[in-house]
Amino acid sequence: MAFLNMLYHVLFFPGIIFLFAVSTFAEYYDRKLYARLQNRVGPPWFQPLADFIKLLGKEEIIPSKADAAMFKLMPIIALTSVITAFFLIPPWSRFTHFSFEGDLIAIVYLLTIPTFTYFLAGWYSTSLYAMIGSARSLFQLFAYEIPLFLGVLAPAVLANTWSINGIMRFYNHHPGYWPLNIIAFVVTLIALQGKLERVPFDIAEAETEIVAGPFTEYSGKLLAFFRLAIDIEMVVGSALLSAVFLPFWLNLSPLLTVIASLIKIFFIITLLCVLRTIVARIKINQMISFCWNYLVPAAFLQILINLVLKEALLK
Repeated sequence: MAFLNMLYHVLFFPGIIFLFAVSTFAEYYDRKLYARLQNRVGPPWFQPLADFIKLLGKEEIIPSKADAAMFKLMPIIALTSVITAFFLIPPWSRFTHFSFEGDLIAIVYLLTIPTFTYFLAGWYSTSLYAMIGSARSLFQLFAYEIPLFLGVLAPAVLANTWSINGIMRFYNHHPGYWPLNIIAFVVTLIALQGKLERVPFDIAEAETEIVAGPFTEYSGKLLAFFRLAIDIEMVVGSALLSAVFLPFWLNLSPLLTVIASLIKIFFIITLLCVLRTIVARIKINQMISFCWNYLVPAAFLQILINLVLKEALLK
């Protein structure tokens, strides 16, 4: 019975099927809102699902000089890592069943893996455009990863725990403390935009310059898996921010808790979409300079503030 219950949670709710539905709708919501902010109509609600099904039916073309095994393996690794990270974040109930002390570090690590798969996918494609895009993806990693980690570290410092559940419990019991992390929230939101390689940090996949970046040579179901992994990463990243920085509405009924969690996730996706709309693409050197000159000091300032508050609370 316990096995069947676990299987239900993994496959159905809040499992892979639920995650696929939410991430597909999130892509539609993001594209539709982005279009409306630009005074365009945008796609119909079924467009992301139609695109996914269409790609599944298309032929896979592997470059003759590419490493076929690595070429096929990278989308699977990217998809697996983001799905695994999802199970460590409690967007469907008050607390996740897979929690452990240090799961915050594990989530950040799992969300780093897709970027490495983008790099390896482009590199093993042996295509000039793909290799340029993969190199840019790796360069961006060193820009946004540090402020992202420092940003999610700040609330954990004040809560004195590396567990998502522990952080949520602390701020649920001390609701007046979570607004103190506003600097870290802004830093992490911008860093997440970079991790997702969205405008203004989409230089790795600049369509007008290098076609599709690391995914230039990908087609068929392999490209579908990569696109699905990116959609899921957006949902998981937003769920991480909502769990760490917006830990309220936790004492509701199970159904209302799910609805409240989805509202917070799509609120963060809305902020990401607005940021994507109002800022133009920047160069790779400008992104690195911005992250290290502004985001990292701001994140350190938030950690310093939280350390002082933590000492004051202990007294």
